[in-house]
Amino acid sequence: MTVDPVAIARDLVRCRSVTPEDGGALAYLQGVLAKAGFSVHRMTFAEPGTAPIENLYARIGSEKPNLVFAGHTDVVPPGDEAAWRHPPFAGEIAGDRLYGRGAVDMKGGIACFVAAAIDYLAASGGTPKHGSISLLITGDEESVAVNGTVKLLQWAAERGEKFDHCVLGEPSNVEKLGDTIKAGRRGSLNGTLIVTGRQGHVAYPDRADNPIRGLVALIAALQAPLDDGSAQFAPSNLEFTSIDVGNPTVNLIPGEARARFNIRYNDHHSQAALKMLLERRARDAAAGRVHYAFDWQPSNADVFVTRPGPFTDLAAAAIAEVTGHQPKLSTTGGTSDARFIKDYCPVLEFGLVGQSMHSVDECTPLGDLVTLTAVYRRIIERYFG
Repeated sequence: MTVDPVAIARDLVRCRSVTPEDGGALAYLQGVLAKAGFSVHRMTFAEPGTAPIENLYARIGSEKPNLVFAGHTDVVPPGDEAAWRHPPFAGEIAGDRLYGRGAVDMKGGIACFVAAAIDYLAASGGTPKHGSISLLITGDEESVAVNGTVKLLQWAAERGEKFDHCVLGEPSNVEKLGDTIKAGRRGSLNGTLIVTGRQGHVAYPDRADNPIRGLVALIAALQAPLDDGSAQFAPSNLEFTSIDVGNPTVNLIPGEARARFNIRYNDHHSQAALKMLLERRARDAAAGRVHYAFDWQPSNADVFVTRPGPFTDLAAAAIAEVTGHQPKLSTTGGTSDARFIKDYCPVLEFGLVGQSMHSVDECTPLGDLVTLTAVYRRIIERYFG
């Protein structure tokens, strides 16, 4: 029995699952997995102030080890659909490519590990030779990520589910399939620097206190290098993303100025230590003359790394056997749901080439879907001996 990953990916792309909508994606997967013998659970999580999110957990087998594949069916909005040559939710195949929102990020990856698992089970008599295969699929990765994987993992743990290793099917590769495994992620922390002054007329600056002057001085101090990097990570970086005064009048010195920033930090830091470092830099730069405060946003994106070992060796060997490329271990890029999974088991990210994700006419070569399915199948075969 051979399952076509292209057909599964096409059907998933046709589900209009822009966060928080599911668009029928999980119902479709439930049908495919149940037919293959998986025990499938669907659950909806919600909390005040957030939209309810549908999630799916499927498992076949009851013994250890439990290899889990994870991913998300939700996608970012398509933007101006008229700008697309191929409609974003049509799942059109043109030439050698599948087009549509989520083709790369990451319905294509889900299609591949579903097809790989079903193919493996068919060759093994319908069940794993030993151990279990599980799937964690959420609809809340592209948004605030509070009613998705983090709650799905908690739900599974409360049921006594235990995971030994995880492959997350995010688009990890940079140029060609097989070049990169994501073995960790930087942490992410958002904040706003607020400087207060005294409002006044620009013709009488002695009667006012312009907060923009102080804001500029503090921004310069905060942008000094945070570190020189580490064995697994590039240097941390702080980027200011907006400066806001809210002043439509040209002859008015404002009373307050704000600057928003994001920090992508490596394993030299924790969130608490970063906050202390920036508070100290601001205090020194202010020198008692600038009145400032920080407004820190809550963050569930801590730094982590899956260090080289038998699991990374197994995955890298499987990738090299199928693609002919020796993947490098990388910790670059944004955040992913791996930041939640790493609290339950070691996790690696390997999926499609990410160049077109979140773009107009997002697409993936059909050949990459076939090859990625073969990689996942080889990982499963190696994992279960």
